[in-house]
Amino acid sequence: MGLLLDIGIAVVALIVILVAWVVMMFNGFVTRRNRVQDAWAQIDVQLKRRYDLIPNLVNTVKGYRDFEKSTLTQVTALRSQIVSGSVQDKAQANNMLSQALKSIFAVAENYPDLKASANFQQHQTTLEDTEDKIAFVRTSYNDYVLDYNNAIQQFPGAVFAPMFNFHRQDFFQTPEEQREPVTVDFSDSSAPAPATGAGQTGAQKKPKPQPAAPQAGKPGK
Repeated sequence: MGLLLDIGIAVVALIVILVAWVVMMFNGFVTRRNRVQDAWAQIDVQLKRRYDLIPNLVNTVKGYRDFEKSTLTQVTALRSQIVSGSVQDKAQANNMLSQALKSIFAVAENYPDLKASANFQQHQTTLEDTEDKIAFVRTSYNDYVLDYNNAIQQFPGAVFAPMFNFHRQDFFQTPEEQREPVTVDFSDSSAPAPATGAGQTGAQKKPKPQPAAPQAGKPGK
């Protein structure tokens, strides 16, 4: 009778330990997920801030460069996408919008009146500050996503996470092709290209003058 009691106590103790361990794991998942959600909320705030700032910039640029309609139209279209859709959709729209804004700012260097405009300078500074804040909070968000994904994908979390409806979160990423600085070319493509090849070489190299041949009958000095 005493042996059965000891076995029963051991089984109960094992069950209690197992339940406590599962509860701790569940709470750990919740904590990590909440960190991810809080970091995403920080990104969302900055994306909405950028959303509110863009119309003023577009209106300012239109007054100086109404012929750049394609870029301005693209900026306006992308603006609506940064506050809707999934994390991947918002990340892609944000990255494309960053490139479009960089293009506007780069082209402004060729227009002194626009560059000197106080309104344009203010919008540029505010948007660049917002971009820096997005980059900062994006780093924190991705760190929390990595920690959360590791917890639910590694053993033993991978066994229990699906049972508690914990799923992998997406990173807020920047595509490789958009990590390079934007390049704006103001060169005149209609200008004729310089001549190359044998013709150019022949035009550049002039024959050296040959010394005059001594005339017959004149003695040398």
